[in-house]
Amino acid sequence: MKSKFKPTCIFVVEDDPMYQRMVKYVMELNPDHQVHVFSTGQECIQSLHLNPSIVSLDYSLPDMTGEDVLKKIKNYNKDISIVILSSQQDVSTAVKLLREGAYDYITKDSETNDRLLHTISRIKQQDDLKEEVSSLKEELQVNYKVDKSIIGDSNAMQNVFSLLEKAVKTNITISITGETGTGKEVIAKSIHYNSSRKKEPFVAVNMSAIPKELLESELFGHEKGAFTGANTRKRGMFEMANKGTLFLDEIGEMDINLQAKVLRALQEREILRVGAEKPISFDARVIVATHRNLQDEVSEGNFREDLFYRLLGLPIHLPPLRDRGNDIILLANFFLKSFTKNNELTTMKFSKEAKSKLLSYAFPGNVRELKAIIELAAVLTNENEISGNDIRFNSPKKGTDFLADEMTFEQYKKLIVTHFLKKYDDDIDKVALKLDIGKSTIYRMLKNEKDSVTN
Repeated sequence: MKSKFKPTCIFVVEDDPMYQRMVKYVMELNPDHQVHVFSTGQECIQSLHLNPSIVSLDYSLPDMTGEDVLKKIKNYNKDISIVILSSQQDVSTAVKLLREGAYDYITKDSETNDRLLHTISRIKQQDDLKEEVSSLKEELQVNYKVDKSIIGDSNAMQNVFSLLEKAVKTNITISITGETGTGKEVIAKSIHYNSSRKKEPFVAVNMSAIPKELLESELFGHEKGAFTGANTRKRGMFEMANKGTLFLDEIGEMDINLQAKVLRALQEREILRVGAEKPISFDARVIVATHRNLQDEVSEGNFREDLFYRLLGLPIHLPPLRDRGNDIILLANFFLKSFTKNNELTTMKFSKEAKSKLLSYAFPGNVRELKAIIELAAVLTNENEISGNDIRFNSPKKGTDFLADEMTFEQYKKLIVTHFLKKYDDDIDKVALKLDIGKSTIYRMLKNEKDSVTN
């Protein structure tokens, strides 16, 4: 956002001495204005290195027409706002100048001062808004740098990083797969904000969150009167993402009847609003994500095979958190540091017991669940060190749901042994007897876990 201590540079280009003094006086009523006056168009053009934000330009100058000066200013910097002052009330000239890029056309009369002040105020408000939006975009680009937004040292994540490096260098379609909560949207944003399209829109659509009868209108837009309730024309997500990135989350939930229209849009690079006759071209990079196995969905007739291959592009699979080893502790430390900072709490750390407890859990909700668990622990603890008791998981699953996590055999063993160690107060002899396993198996598991916690 523009600093309130930075003056707004304004040029007044006027050869009539009386009007020159009058406009300068009006501009300088605001102490934040830095006003420079010129009597000719050439003087103005030669001084553009001073980077004015606004130019008040007389249409009739001794050396050049206002239109010529306007074009030269716009060629130098199209973002400079130009207000034309003219003694003639010529509608055709005004329309022409506005089409050439003038911000406003004001006729010289008794109300000139008020109109000019109002116009300058409106320009400054819009400039402030533009700078704020630009600042927010820069902040997003920093926040979604790969080394800041995605945390992990595991082999599984190193493979993801390698694919991300390739993804940001081209406009290839990206298909991201992974369980719910693994961070698919974070990956999509990281690709966008590190690509050549980073200054353009990132538009995300969750296909499962929109009723199927409304999804076509949301994606492609509609014309006024296209259906009951369509009181105005509406742009769709494809249009809104033009020049940028369109992220279609949970693509596997899309109704099969709409899939043909999405396929055509991707093939032809154009969309047809609901109720429209003429198609609209678009240029957007497409990233899709799903927690489903789309090949299985194709086999079962729920997803079009041709659309599947159109969307496949560069596949990136996000591993579940339970397969990422010590990344759990890296992420936990990150979430704890962020939460304490954002809530102005004292610095905290995890005890060895807390780390061990985190490493023993399967995290069916993945990274999203870990974040919630850490934030709750930071609130519950009465100390600067989070203990094992502060780490609270959901109730363990029962029956066949236990197998739904699809963990490795080693992970299931660790989960079972940890459960019985807790149940029998770390009595290794008793646990070994109950599970009919050697004590050395339990000691080896505890040693490996200790090494992970230490690291």
